[in-house]
Amino acid sequence: QVQLVESGGGSVQAGGSLRLSCAASGDTFSRYCTGWFRQAPGKEREGVAVIGTFGIGTYYADSVKGRFTISQDNAKRTLYLQMNSLKPEDTAMYYCVADRTCPFWIGVYRGNINYWGQGTQVTVSS
Repeated sequence: QVQLVESGGGSVQAGGSLRLSCAASGDTFSRYCTGWFRQAPGKEREGVAVIGTFGIGTYYADSVKGRFTISQDNAKRTLYLQMNSLKPEDTAMYYCVADRTCPFWIGVYRGNINYWGQGTQVTVSS
């Protein structure tokens, strides 16, 4: 099992940047797929960025490609999401996730992830 705690959310104007962090504890972090999901009010939860096990492969939703960067520091057991050129439509609660495999994580959540953080709010104003 892993425990996940996000930080780094906040309010920013459109065009600004934020970096989210997710501190992990418990099982060996590098053996898990990790990623970031988000959920805006009235919308479905969606996966926006994923790193495969052992840090192999990164994947992004089209809506964030070129603006968001996911990275992982296994020594610090921390996952990051660097968000640049933020848009009002990026406003959402952002969740760090982990599991042994990560099929179909990009896009609408399909109910197949065991480990979630508590979430951190990102608000982008126009």
